[in-house]
Amino acid sequence: MPQGPRQTAEITLMGQNFVVSCAPGEEQALHEAARYFDQAMAGIQSRGRTISVDKVAMMAGLNITHELRDETRRRKELEEKLAGLDARLQKALEKTRTS
Repeated sequence: MPQGPRQTAEITLMGQNFVVSCAPGEEQALHEAARYFDQAMAGIQSRGRTISVDKVAMMAGLNITHELRDETRRRKELEEKLAGLDARLQKALEKTRTS
């Protein structure tokens, strides 16, 4: 699938600079994501154990994936609750129209 024009942005992870491609207009989101990932990696590394950067990155990625799954699950539950409330509201409105 062809992609639109790409540009590059520089991010810093664990003190190392990387040049990565991103879609135009997505630079700020990329930098925010990189900062979040870098903070997650720094948190793991600060626990005192000496582990490789690869393992730190893997653990940070797993932790962030877990956070995403929890948030996705919570969002789905809220959407279902909202749909139920909407159905109740529609039913109540329908009752008032037919009364």
